[in-house]
Amino acid sequence: MTIDLWGIGLQAVNVAILVWLLSRVFWRPVAAAIATRHDAAKAIMATATATQSKADAALEEAKGARAGIADERAAALGAAKADAKTASKAVLAEARTKADALLATAKITISHDAKAAEKANASKASDLSLKIAAKLLERLDGPSVQSAFLSQLVEAIEKMPAKDREALSATSKGVEIVTTHEPGTDAKRKKIEKAVQAALGGNPDLRFVVDPDLIAGLELRSPHFVLRNSWQADLLQIQKTITQKAVKDAA
Repeated sequence: MTIDLWGIGLQAVNVAILVWLLSRVFWRPVAAAIATRHDAAKAIMATATATQSKADAALEEAKGARAGIADERAAALGAAKADAKTASKAVLAEARTKADALLATAKITISHDAKAAEKANASKASDLSLKIAAKLLERLDGPSVQSAFLSQLVEAIEKMPAKDREALSATSKGVEIVTTHEPGTDAKRKKIEKAVQAALGGNPDLRFVVDPDLIAGLELRSPHFVLRNSWQADLLQIQKTITQKAVKDAA
């Protein structure tokens, strides 16, 4: 067996040429492509890492915002509860104040109504009592009673100031002698006239006027003067006293 050195040499040259060709034509582009792909992969990984970091930061921010919202919600609910409680207390206080005012007004109204009713009842009772008394006194009217009233009238005239008696005697419109009924006879009329003229100390123009409402009595009247002297006047004075006392007690 012989070795063909030329053949081996040629094969070696062919292999060297093939390796050179592969390194020039195939390996370098592939290596460059691999390097490019590797760089791209690294860039993508870097971008992904940055995006993940941003996402994590956004998540943390969202968690913080959510926590802040929860705190704000809790604070808002607390403030709303406090405001509602304060408003409720204010409404209750206002309602209580209004209720107290209404109650006080009602008490005052009831008191006033009670006093008014009491006053009205007292007034009605006094009116009824006076009417009954007037009816009873009408039965007592007679000569002796009229004589007593004439004496009282003369006494009242004599107690008047002198200037008032003189003015009454000098009146041009005359003086009325008011009775419950006509004197009856001229003698009774003259007796009354003389007694009045003597008490006045003059000679006034006297004329008789009948007023049954007097019940019993004798009164003098002129345009500017009245001298009360009757059971009607006494009953009116009693009624006035009773009314004043009722008003005083009601106050």
